Amino acid sequence: MTKKTEPLPEEEVMALLLEKRLHFATAESCTGGDIARRFTELPGASAFFKGGVVSYVNEVKTALLGVDPQLLEEKTAVCREVAAAMAEGARERLHTDMAVSVTGLAGPDGDGVHEVGTVFVGLAVEGKTFVHEMHTGPRSRAGIRRAAGDCAFDMMRRWMQGLPVENDE
Repeated sequence: MTKKTEPLPEEEVMALLLEKRLHFATAESCTGGDIARRFTELPGASAFFKGGVVSYVNEVKTALLGVDPQLLEEKTAVCREVAAAMAEGARERLHTDMAVSVTGLAGPDGDGVHEVGTVFVGLAVEGKTFVHEMHTGPRSRAGIRRAAGDCAFDMMRRWMQGLPVENDE
């Protein structure tokens, strides 16, 4: 008897993108492009994924995604508002139906304000932006990135299925 494996979150998203004929983009900071990598490992990803921006520093968040520098100065990059602005900027600039964003602290060091594992994941769609705040607790950098990516894919899946997206802790 063979064991049935659950589909990966990115596989579920791809099936829904195909069904709904939608495109998406990413704006990643602490995940370093991991969401884009995970999706583009799937055959046929180019039909749905237009591209992404790895905006590891604030200057790139401003220059490529249009995040207001004053917002970054006042709130820091690790906040709900910046996650929303990143997702909205990626959606607008890459001309997609939706965009996901991730900003936070994957460690090993904190920023003196937030704990390592504090992550904000955004989803921008036409007329609405959602942000989920995560506190992953002590994990490896890879574990924090994986959890953030899973959250981004889950938010996309939920929105495409007409389910509530805002599931903050």
